[in-house]
Amino acid sequence: MLDTHGRKFVQPIIHKTATHLLRMGLTANQVTIMAFFTGISSGIWFFYNQPILAVIFLWLSGYLDAVDGSMARMTKPSPWGTVMDVTFDRLVEISVILGIAFLYPELQWALLLLSVSIIFSITIFLTVGAVSEKQGMKSFYYQAGVAERTEGFIFLTLMMLVEPFRLEITLIFVAVEIFTGIQRMLEARKLLKDVN
Repeated sequence: MLDTHGRKFVQPIIHKTATHLLRMGLTANQVTIMAFFTGISSGIWFFYNQPILAVIFLWLSGYLDAVDGSMARMTKPSPWGTVMDVTFDRLVEISVILGIAFLYPELQWALLLLSVSIIFSITIFLTVGAVSEKQGMKSFYYQAGVAERTEGFIFLTLMMLVEPFRLEITLIFVAVEIFTGIQRMLEARKLLKDVN
């Protein structure tokens, strides 16, 4: 939701950074890889009891992820860039989930539910993107929802920083992901005109 409706407020800064990195000779795919390594370090920082660094690296990776998309649109988006982008996004989330799970084994059952709910929501997102004839700013149809990347980062941040309520925050995140998956499924039915 925030990605869809709030992007216009931060896009000028993202565009400026994208322009600067292109002038430096970097490609969108190179920045995607930078965002990936920055992001997966987040879970490692958390596991080593450095939650502030974990959050900083998580959000820096998210910023670079937004910048690489702008860079791609300013040059030429590539299908390989899209594959890397979507795959690396999930691996960054997995890194944080694993960092929390290894440090707090008592939360593993809730983190497993979270992982399942993310798989459910992203499966619908990717399937609709693959079968839809519509195309958005990305190289596939982007199906908005209550939980997009920014909301996920907010929940992951709270899970890392708000220790007394880590379980409750995780379960709320699970509920929001399930709601988003159902929301996307219902929208897909209308979008694809499949009323059987």
